[in-house]
Amino acid sequence: MNPETLQTLAPGWRIECHDEVTSTNDLAREAGLRGEAGPLAIFAEAQTAGRGQRSQRWITPKGQDLMFSLLLRPEVKLEHWPRLTTMAALALCKAIEATLPLMPKIKWPNDIFLAERKVSGLLAETFTSAKGPFLVLGIGLNVNAIAFAPELHGIATSLLRELPATLREIDREVVAAAVLNELTKVMKLWADGFHEVISAVRPRSLLTGRNIRARANGQEIHGRVADLNHEGHLVLQLPDGSAQTLSSAAEVRW
Repeated sequence: MNPETLQTLAPGWRIECHDEVTSTNDLAREAGLRGEAGPLAIFAEAQTAGRGQRSQRWITPKGQDLMFSLLLRPEVKLEHWPRLTTMAALALCKAIEATLPLMPKIKWPNDIFLAERKVSGLLAETFTSAKGPFLVLGIGLNVNAIAFAPELHGIATSLLRELPATLREIDREVVAAAVLNELTKVMKLWADGFHEVISAVRPRSLLTGRNIRARANGQEIHGRVADLNHEGHLVLQLPDGSAQTLSSAAEVRW
């Protein structure tokens, strides 16, 4: 990954590229604590302690995929900050759609799927520094990986695996720049235009219409996904006919 190339392809972002780090989220958090302003994008070819949702490790071959974290200091009300995950998921989908003949889906709350398999995960964290609060958004996107660990067979995929076998490699810099550019566009809708984000997310929802099991607040909830509400929260129709809205969940299965 070439920072100069990315800087040219994604103006408005400050870019860092590293060979190997513990975690790009850790580097972004440290930069935020030092008072650095965003938007900053930190990429790494390999991570030794990358993590995803529920502190699970994000393992990927060196130099094949995209692992990066974003430092943001949004100039919107703190109450709107949880919208970032929904906006980032939409930006990822639109970036993939714009650069490749693929139709990704969003598995609420923070995963991207292709052909019923996970291709990307998001992890958003909020921190406070002397210069005020800031957000760190970690993104892992399987781009050129072909082989996966046995425990991930049938669960994970990559952009390349979902394309014709004649294609040997995807330009990661083009995909990365597309993600940053799409996120820049979507973040303009952070406050007053968030209804446009939800309207774009709904047709890309993987779960709508499915019967799922979700673990939230220490309880397992069963229901049919009816919709996403105006904040991007999941609306479930329960077996007794009542409705329940989930703002977050530790685990979602179907």
